[in-house]
Amino acid sequence: MRCRILGRTGLRVSVIGLGTWQFGGEWGRDFSQTEADAILDAAGECGINLIDTAECYGDHLSERLVGDYLARHDRSRWIVATKFGHHFHSFMNRTDDFSVDGVRAQLEASLRALHVDVIDLYQFHSGSDEIFQNQELWTMLAEQKRAGKIRHLGVSILQKGSELQAREAARFGAEALQVFYNRLDRRPEQIYFPHARRDQLGIIGRVPLASGLLTGKYKQGVTFAANDVRATFDAEKLKRDLAEVERLQKTEVPAGMPMANWAMAWCLQDPLVSSVICGCKNPEQVKANAGAAELVTE
Repeated sequence: MRCRILGRTGLRVSVIGLGTWQFGGEWGRDFSQTEADAILDAAGECGINLIDTAECYGDHLSERLVGDYLARHDRSRWIVATKFGHHFHSFMNRTDDFSVDGVRAQLEASLRALHVDVIDLYQFHSGSDEIFQNQELWTMLAEQKRAGKIRHLGVSILQKGSELQAREAARFGAEALQVFYNRLDRRPEQIYFPHARRDQLGIIGRVPLASGLLTGKYKQGVTFAANDVRATFDAEKLKRDLAEVERLQKTEVPAGMPMANWAMAWCLQDPLVSSVICGCKNPEQVKANAGAAELVTE
């Protein structure tokens, strides 16, 4: 497994990270602790060391499944990233809470759920620009860093994008950006990467497989289960994206190469991108994802 330094955090992260949104029950199925353990075991065996989760993947449910595993294994080999800013209520039903007291309470709940004393990367999670610019919030987070509960701060930018958050991240004490980035959405190269280079911010790419579309296994007319987040996608955009995936398979993916591995490695062409976060439903998918690291040349 190749590793890269995440900006100026000094964290040495695997270029393939483990996304755990699926553990929260919004990927069409629920996960038992045994199933989560098997996925995490496979990640460790492949050399993956970055786990990305969030307070609202279930009501700290994903964090609890990860935390139960960490409590029984060597915590020191894992870099644990989680997020703040929301309360989970039900499938795709969340409310925002970026208040100082609310985030402080979320932090304590995340520490308990994860069974850790310190979170390696604590990320502002898909909030508005107005909320992001609340200096009191970042002052409190800096205090939590000094108290030893947070190692580094980051910003997980909402999917529709925010150039302001990338531009101002370093000023508020953030050292990493998590951005929506894949072969179907190259906007980050223009709106985030220049700020990251200037301020030495690490880049974590999320959804590198475009929610599975860039695996090449979904064709026109596909339908998803009602409890799968992809069932909420705009039908016309999904149709256009699948047509583009078909074109890419024919024109850009080398013959014989799994499209998923090609898509993940494509995101890592620029060394500025330290890691891509990949979700998975079983250990076999973890191992397949990890294989993309072999295609990364630096």
